[in-house]
Formats: sequence, C-alpha cells, structure tokens
Amino acid sequence: MSGKRPDAPPLLSLTGIGKTYANGIVALSGIDASIREGGFVSLVGPSGCGKSTLLRIIAGLIEADTGTLSWPASGTRPADIGFVFQDATLMPWARASDNVYLPLKLKGISWKQAEPRVMDALRRVGLADFANAYPRELSGGMRMRVSIARALVTEPPLLLMDEPFAALDEFTRGKLDDDLLALWQAQRFTTVFVTHSIYESVYLSERVLVMGARPGRILADIEISEPFPRGHTFRESPRYIEICAQVSAALREGAAI
Repeated sequence: MSGKRPDAPPLLSLTGIGKTYANGIVALSGIDASIREGGFVSLVGPSGCGKSTLLRIIAGLIEADTGTLSWPASGTRPADIGFVFQDATLMPWARASDNVYLPLKLKGISWKQAEPRVMDALRRVGLADFANAYPRELSGGMRMRVSIARALVTEPPLLLMDEPFAALDEFTRGKLDDDLLALWQAQRFTTVFVTHSIYESVYLSERVLVMGARPGRILADIEISEPFPRGHTFRESPRYIEICAQVSAALREGAAI
C-alpha cells in the first residue's frame, strides 16, 4: 500500500465546485469530494454529466465558477500533473521516444539529460524496444502506452485520465487496465480516472464517484476495499459483481431524479 497515514491530509479537496459555460449550460453544481494522496479514484456517469469538465478544473485548464479547489497536502496545485486523453494525441512525425521527451523538452531539459528518464518511462509501459518507432507503426494500444509514458516521464504526483482506453478492443483494454494498476502500485501517483464503464471503474479503483446527469453532481462515493493486485479472480468474484451492481444502482437512481 501507499504508506500514507490514514489521517494524512488529502492531496485534493473539492468544495461546492460549480461550472456554467458561456452558452448557459450548467455543467457542474455543488461538487464535494476529497482525494487522498496515492489513491485511485474513478469518475463514472452518463455522457454530458461533466466528468471531463471536472478533470479539466482539477488540472487547472479551466476555472470553476463557484466553490473551492484546494491542495491540503502541498498547499498549491502540483507543478506537474499528468494528463492522458481518450486519443493518444501523439505527434505523428516524431518517434515514440521524442513524443515521451516532449514534456521534458518544454522544461528546457536537454536530450542528453532526459534520455535515461525517457527510456525508463518507455520501459515501464513495455515499449523499450519501440523507442524509434513512429505512431503509424504502432497499434492503438501501443500508442496509448506511449501517451501514458509521456504523462509519467515527469514523475507527476497526480495523473488524470479521461477515458483513455475507451476506443480500444476489450482484450487490449483489459491488458492496459492491468498494466496501469501495476504502474500505480509501483509508483503510487494519485490517479483520477474517467470512464463510462462500470466494470472498469470497479476493477481499477479504491473508490468510485458516481455522477448524475447534467448539472453534474456526485450521487454516491463507493469504496472498494478489495486488495491489490487484482486479476481474473477478482473480476469473476461475487464481490466484484456485487460492487458493479451497487454502482449501476446509483447511476439508475440518478437518472430517475
């Protein structure tokens, strides 16, 4: 486990977060949540409920209109926050290693200094042998691994993931779920993971935050205390099915409101 004290302050605290866009659409209303340092939290909810908006507010890409976002553990938003989008968003003209190098290059770090970190990041996602490959030469799953390596090369304390595996086939998605958990267990970066999949959220997470339809709000905060590492045994267990049903029930209740 993370080694953090149970009474340690959360990395991130959200209080009364609301967001209304210029066209009048109320995306979020009264979001309250806290995320502990080193934790793995998933956000699930119907399309358009504000999951991605909330992720962008946490990242500092957009501002909330109401409420407070605070960082009790550090006092300020971390300088490095990893962000993985649904599309791998790689530079098609650049090799895998150059794509991973980009965040370090933007910090003014030379390739000579960065190369060990870049290669280590590729090794951690199983792509050390593909450092010189171009995105067109990689499968969809491999491109997403490069995207994850790029997000992790700065060793951020917080990783935000916006439906990163949604476009992949079920087998590849399951494999990347397992690989992501292995990385998280090894490094314990705090993770906030957006997904439409109830099954994926329950498999990956320590907690699932269930969001209701717009305006987005948190309907349920479901803790998953099953131990890590997880695998087929957990996926096939009655407890897994039970928790998935609990998340599904919370989503249905929200749709009825």
